[in-house]
Amino acid sequence: MEKKNVFLRMQEMEEQMENMHSDLGELKLLVKELLEENNRLILENERLRIILKREAQLMEERAASSIVPHPHEILEDVVGEGYDNLARLYHEGFHICNVYYGHLRTEGDCLFCLSFLNK
Repeated sequence: MEKKNVFLRMQEMEEQMENMHSDLGELKLLVKELLEENNRLILENERLRIILKREAQLMEERAASSIVPHPHEILEDVVGEGYDNLARLYHEGFHICNVYYGHLRTEGDCLFCLSFLNK
């Protein structure tokens, strides 16, 4: 093999290694993003399970009580209960605004949600 061919071959191998290194870096970033999303979804799932368990307990407690409220009281309870549920969801870390409804709040308070709660 000629000296010129050896150097050309070494240069080609070096370029291939650089390309592989670049591809490896991109894959590492992708894996990092996927792991972060997976952790976020695990946390959101745990929070939703807690909420679901709480709601099931409330339904059982309501079913156990045999007191039938006046229809006017039911309407007031529903309106107040809806607001309370939204406020509770917001304080548990979820968006309640029409822009990001249901998504996990990861960067502190949301002005859209807060303006909605203050109405």
